[in-house]
Amino acid sequence: MEQFKQRWEIQKNWQLLFPVLGLLGLFYSAYKITGLFREEYHIGFKIAFAFLITFFLLRLCLLIFKKLEQKWVVKYRWEMIRIFIVFAITGSSSLFVGRPVIKLLGITKENLNIYVYWILYIIIGLIFYQILLVCFGYILGQGKFFWEFEKKMIRRFGLGRFVD
Repeated sequence: MEQFKQRWEIQKNWQLLFPVLGLLGLFYSAYKITGLFREEYHIGFKIAFAFLITFFLLRLCLLIFKKLEQKWVVKYRWEMIRIFIVFAITGSSSLFVGRPVIKLLGITKENLNIYVYWILYIIIGLIFYQILLVCFGYILGQGKFFWEFEKKMIRRFGLGRFVD
């Protein structure tokens, strides 16, 4: 355990929450993926297959961590897990917030061309994603990182005059 703490630069035990949440999130994602491909199989087989997918997802995440470690400036390595958790929560939440707004605006597949519908759906989801990213970033203690990330993204959209 001490070796794990040193590798992720964990000083206090409460910081272990983020690796545990990360692993649980990876397993949940793997289980949902397993359900897409192996719906008719026994629950034990699905869980075993989910562990296998979790292993590959974990290897992918660790590879991504290595690539982003030089690009993102964070004080401790465990904070990268927290950043990934914020991205995951924001991505899921933007769908839950965007769907009711689209329904409230009266945008449906039946009254619009399917291409126009999906373009509007993506635009509305992207707007809520930007807002939620900063909000969840502040809630999970990475507000400064996500505000800088957001300003860079806004500049890439050509709207830099609003943040400068």
